Amino acid sequence: MQLEKFTYDNKIVRDFGIATIVWGIIGMLVGLLVATQLFSPSMNLGNQYTTFGRIRPLHTNAVIFAFVGNAIFMGVYYSLQRLLKARMFSTVLSKIHFWGWQLIIVSAVITLPLGITSSHEYAELEWPIDIAITLIWVVFGINMFGTIIKRRERHLYVAIWFYIATFVTIAVLHIVNSFQLPISFLKSYYIFAGVQDALVQWWYGHNAVAFFLTTPYLGMMYYFLPKMANRPVYSYKLSILHFWSLIFIYIWAGPHHLLYTSLPGWAQSLGVAFSVMLIAPSWGGMINGLLTLRGAWDKVREDVTLKFMVVALTAYGMATFEGPMLSLKQINGVAHFTDWIVAHVHVGALGWNGFLTFGVLYWLIPRIYKTELFSKKLASFHFWIGTLGILFYAIPMYWAGFTQGLMWKEFTNEGLLKYANFLTTTLQIIPMHILRSVGGALYLIGAIAMTYNLAKTMLKGKLVANEAAEAMALEKVITHEDPADKKWHRVLERKPMKFMVLSMIVILVGGMVEMMPTFTIESNVPTIASVKPYTPLELEGRDLYIKEGCVNCHSQTIRPFRSETERYGEYSKAGEFVYDHPFLWGSKRTGPDLHRIGGKYSNAWHYNHMLDPTSMSPGSIMPPYPWLITQKLDTSMTEAKIRAMQTLGVPYRENFDAVAQAKLKEQAEAIATDLKQNNIDVKSDREIIALIAYLQRMGTDIKANKTTIPSNQ
Repeated sequence: MQLEKFTYDNKIVRDFGIATIVWGIIGMLVGLLVATQLFSPSMNLGNQYTTFGRIRPLHTNAVIFAFVGNAIFMGVYYSLQRLLKARMFSTVLSKIHFWGWQLIIVSAVITLPLGITSSHEYAELEWPIDIAITLIWVVFGINMFGTIIKRRERHLYVAIWFYIATFVTIAVLHIVNSFQLPISFLKSYYIFAGVQDALVQWWYGHNAVAFFLTTPYLGMMYYFLPKMANRPVYSYKLSILHFWSLIFIYIWAGPHHLLYTSLPGWAQSLGVAFSVMLIAPSWGGMINGLLTLRGAWDKVREDVTLKFMVVALTAYGMATFEGPMLSLKQINGVAHFTDWIVAHVHVGALGWNGFLTFGVLYWLIPRIYKTELFSKKLASFHFWIGTLGILFYAIPMYWAGFTQGLMWKEFTNEGLLKYANFLTTTLQIIPMHILRSVGGALYLIGAIAMTYNLAKTMLKGKLVANEAAEAMALEKVITHEDPADKKWHRVLERKPMKFMVLSMIVILVGGMVEMMPTFTIESNVPTIASVKPYTPLELEGRDLYIKEGCVNCHSQTIRPFRSETERYGEYSKAGEFVYDHPFLWGSKRTGPDLHRIGGKYSNAWHYNHMLDPTSMSPGSIMPPYPWLITQKLDTSMTEAKIRAMQTLGVPYRENFDAVAQAKLKEQAEAIATDLKQNNIDVKSDREIIALIAYLQRMGTDIKANKTTIPSNQ
């Protein structure tokens, strides 16, 4: 049969590769800036656009969607063409995909520091950007499936299974988690509230890790590792078992982020059970990768790309063992809300995603430029300083996490909290945060060295934009089949659309089982008669709280532990959050929980605390917020916000929007008058007034236990 001649599109691979490098450096720089603020608040540069609360989401978005996202597309566009023996379906769609994705990232860089955020972790971007993400993702899908359909290779290799599952699942996750009611061009409220919103968010949040940071990278590992080692994948059967069990089990594990919260107990238990089961398929992938290197370990000593891959797989194994362990209730009760979680996340991000990306870049760039790597010594330097950076990052964070978890729970012999002042634990771990920043700086230095090395490599060679290739056309009908090809999975591999549909069914099962009862059975989220909607001023204050990213440092859910009820007050109930669009339970306590903060301190205390936190809490690492005192509260959308809440089922009385402004001014005047009696002269139309109103409301809808809280907590 005659061979068909065609070309591979290397230009799009090069473009995504450069974007990966550029955004990687930017994301890591922002991360370093964020890390330094946790021991030196002045590193926010004294302005509202670079505070921890606003740029921590910028760091996570830059690293996940800009650095890792571009790396995924680089790896997929390179490997897909070669595995299918076909050029990408459409060069135009490839370009739209590339530039569309970069514009989405730029929009995040602009909006997040401005405080334009939905507050959902890893999904902070507002609704117009969500729509843009959906459109660009569809473009990517059309391009990928178009290429699969016109392939010259009958069977779909294991890497492509993971790419298909990634496309389908991210589409489902993004759409469901983006159910928002827009009230203006850059402001919306989530349709779900409280417990339901929390379940949807962590179904999304956990599986964004699974299907954006894991499955596409496993696909890249299955392609690039055998190429680097010049060895076949260890086991085809293990890859089948690994793939289907991973995508089925992963989708159930989200509720382990919500243990001991007011999420129904059965949903928490399901999350724990499936999280523990997740060890098996995760380690199946790691073992399949490491055993692919059997007989090639001598190459690992010489080839820096393989060194990166081995550490990446090892980090993946560590992170996917630790994740299920952290989902066990006994361990979670100590670890959750601490720096232990930060360490766990970064072992995966820096080790698995970062090092695999670096390995692929070092292998791929010289090949599409038809030249040798500029400096193997510099690449080796990158490997060792990067490894050192991971160790300097992770070990202090584990240490800090263990310290926090134990200090928060320790009681004296008299039965009192030993460290009743939360700030004591914060000050204790500052040396670990300094070491963490050193680790991050070392890792960044390695990435900069790689950038120089690859830039010199590109300058030394010349891009083969259209790489010549040839292959036999795919036969329409096969008359003589190998008996092995009649096996069910071999048959399924020939039918990409059926493969996609089956993957979708497999990932939908877990989500449906967990979420539908919580949405449809009222007893899962019992109401509390004393819980009332927010006043207009409190609603505006809540939006300011979201804008400033306070949820990045403070949780708003008290777990039913004696150590927490003694410190904060009555534990949180599901019915208290029924009007919270979005929920604000948080995932990290850099500062104390705020769910029962309402009424504990005076309005003057809150004013002074926001103006200069150290005046109320000596040694505090919280930055001051002077702009809240000078900036006028924007009430132009107050009526629209009330109407939006009514649409979402919040029981404001009919035509309440017509009197919202008057109610807002009345409450604001009352707070301003109270402040004036404490010798604080501030206008009633300032942002600080609305924020104080919200803080004073928090957790006051039910009768809380009387607890003694240190005045400087």
